[in-house]
Amino acid sequence: MRETRTKEFKEKITNTFLKTVSAFSNYDGGEIFFGVDDNGNIKGLSDVKQACLDIENKINDSIIPQPDYTLELQNNDRTIKLTVKSGLQKPYLYNSKAYKRNDIATIEVDTQELSRLILEGKNIKFEELPCEDQELTFNTLCPKLKECIQIETFNQDTLKTLNLYNNTIGYNNAAGILADKNHFPGIDIVKFGENISVIHKRATFDNISILTVYEKTLEVFKDYYQYEEIQGADRKKIEKIPEAAFREAIANALINRVWDVESQIKVSMFDDRIEIISPGGQPSGITEDEYLSGKLSVLRNRNLANVFYRLGFAEIFGTGITRIKQLYEEGLKQPDFEVSENTIKIVLPVFEKNLNLTEDERKIYKILSKKMLKSISEINPYIPFGKSKTTQLLKEMSKKGIVKIEGRGRGTKYMIK
Repeated sequence: MRETRTKEFKEKITNTFLKTVSAFSNYDGGEIFFGVDDNGNIKGLSDVKQACLDIENKINDSIIPQPDYTLELQNNDRTIKLTVKSGLQKPYLYNSKAYKRNDIATIEVDTQELSRLILEGKNIKFEELPCEDQELTFNTLCPKLKECIQIETFNQDTLKTLNLYNNTIGYNNAAGILADKNHFPGIDIVKFGENISVIHKRATFDNISILTVYEKTLEVFKDYYQYEEIQGADRKKIEKIPEAAFREAIANALINRVWDVESQIKVSMFDDRIEIISPGGQPSGITEDEYLSGKLSVLRNRNLANVFYRLGFAEIFGTGITRIKQLYEEGLKQPDFEVSENTIKIVLPVFEKNLNLTEDERKIYKILSKKMLKSISEINPYIPFGKSKTTQLLKEMSKKGIVKIEGRGRGTKYMIK
């Protein structure tokens, strides 16, 4: 066994485990094993029954409010397993402080994280809090709603129906984010050249309606990843990256980010890919596998998601990542998703159809470039077979018209046609 984010070992019973009880209660739950050293070796406890009483008394006397936990004897009554469940009455405090897990360490939460726990304990989302600015206009939202859901009039009752306004608090933060002008961060876009030292364009869309941010970001995307090709008497739109995939990724970033930080969504555009990084990791109560597979969806900003759904910008059921994967099903390179504690990153590669390559040829293809010649010595460290097989596979790919070969002997280099 080894320690993880949700598993901790304690050879002896000291008060330090109470910080971890707070952390597990505040977030996704976990297990603490007593009588086990840091390396997972069973050391045993001298008196497990007394140890159980000590653990129970320490938790009951020190953690406020009372957490939900169970104790279980294991390994022939030599060790104790303490299972702590994620609680509903957050924050759970030890010595008036709230804790969280940072990989295998337990640390105190900062002021912002504590505020989030307090809201979660009250079952209140940040988007539901009163907006600082109550002088809002909705000239962007209004015509879109009239067009998409055929409403005849747009007024305060419309905003109440969308959970953007109520008579007690007025406009909430979700309304502010959708308003024509606001104080919320948006999207920062950079289009790089051949390397990150070369910047072709930089655009920042801040303090305006999230709907305008969405549309302006799409305009930049179309400038670089779409073009028209004349085929006979017809013009055909060519997409280097599927627009539908980019739309899903941007909509997902906007409606699932955390809005209580000043950070912008970062969109980095390269010749071969787009990287989208949004603030806020996976929502609490869901695993990374569940999030990426679409098995379970937890909306961080349900009211914003509802508006995007009504306007046809996004699915409300959290199927965005699944749809992105489906759009790349026939692609040689697949999108990549990275989830960390504070961010979610989506990488959309330039779409290249499967060129009837073998599995081994695909491995080589992913290493090759369309702009730079590479030698065998530059290719081989990244693939699982020897130079002679690599050379033979490259010759076969050349016959298929996929790879261009230049030079002779040791000076031979390869690139994608």
